[in-house]
Amino acid sequence: MWMVSPPSGIFHHLKKLFLSEQAGRAQALEFVRKNVANAISMANLIMGVSSILCSLNGQYHCACWLLLIGFLLDLADGAVARQLNACSALGAKLDDFADFTSFGLATALLLQAHGILDGLLAIVYVLAVFARLCFFSSGIPFMYRGLPCPYASALLTGTYLLTGGNLVALRIIAIVMILFMVDQGFYPHDKVLESQLWKKMVYAGGILTVLFSSYSIVSLYYLVWSSTYIFFPVALWSTKV
Repeated sequence: MWMVSPPSGIFHHLKKLFLSEQAGRAQALEFVRKNVANAISMANLIMGVSSILCSLNGQYHCACWLLLIGFLLDLADGAVARQLNACSALGAKLDDFADFTSFGLATALLLQAHGILDGLLAIVYVLAVFARLCFFSSGIPFMYRGLPCPYASALLTGTYLLTGGNLVALRIIAIVMILFMVDQGFYPHDKVLESQLWKKMVYAGGILTVLFSSYSIVSLYYLVWSSTYIFFPVALWSTKV
């Protein structure tokens, strides 16, 4: 009894289809690798825009919560980009725009400008963040020139939650943070997710407090976290990986 062999064209078609599927899967994985950090930056941007909307509607506690989530996303963004070797000019611009939205515009709205002087303070704060992001390049790898604006935002946010929105305290701290951001002093890269275990534990604690803790615990946690970096950057946060 004779067996009829399938045409060789069928094998060629199946092989071509299999290879094209492999190539498509590889392209999809490469696309994800290159854009996962951009997706985190976009999430930070969404948190910032949402915080702005909450502040405009008088929901300042909700706005603070969103800013703290943006703070965590911003710390994760750079670590993911470096670990996946996916740093790009587009990603850097998107990250800066997200930071300006969240830690500049959205944070300044917490100051609740009700008069000319209050409005000027909010404008100066936004301009300080803008200058910090656009013009204060250190030229040294893993070093910042001037205080990174996410930490200034975290300090203001924690103060708002702890004091119940005491505007006098907020405005005093905002003035101090402006001075820190426009200062030419160097700040070490914190590298929270790429460094010692205790830094990773601090980050994990930040996630847990935002998800499960009360206003008072969250405010104290982020006040201690941000203030230690602001006032003791070298002593605590410059340890080598």
